[in-house]
Amino acid sequence: MPRSAPARRAPRDPNAPGDDGIRIVCRNRRARERFAVEKTFEAGLVLEGTEVKSLREGEADLADAYAVLQDGELVLLNFHIAPYRHGGYVNHSPRRPRRLLLHRREIKRLIGRVAERGYTLVPLAVYFRRGWAKVELALARGKSGPDRRQEIRRRDTEREARREGRR
Repeated sequence: MPRSAPARRAPRDPNAPGDDGIRIVCRNRRARERFAVEKTFEAGLVLEGTEVKSLREGEADLADAYAVLQDGELVLLNFHIAPYRHGGYVNHSPRRPRRLLLHRREIKRLIGRVAERGYTLVPLAVYFRRGWAKVELALARGKSGPDRRQEIRRRDTEREARREGRR
């Protein structure tokens, strides 16, 4: 009996969710360089229809985004979601303030920490978890210039050590 050729697997779609149902839309790469992250939270995003469609296409930028507490609610400011290509006149404003959804207990805890001098809320990533838009939010302190330079020096020495280990 002739053997059939093994079935070929289709290449993995980079936009498909991983095994845990998470599909990352965008990351804030500079946040970990500029801030010392103490704790992270997952918050839901309140979005309009065209914002969700634009996010699914990966049209977002977290570079200058930050979160603040306004009237007992958490709001994400300066988060850019590009207008949806097929949105027409119903399109959203790209940088409008977006509410974040957290449990009341978590918000109260954050209010106390952010009130302390030097703490801020920085978004690290935006992703879809089981179809719902989420943002990974970090309670962080700003790094000073010497702190940043010290971390760069440490990374360089680690890289050199790995390079020497390969030889």
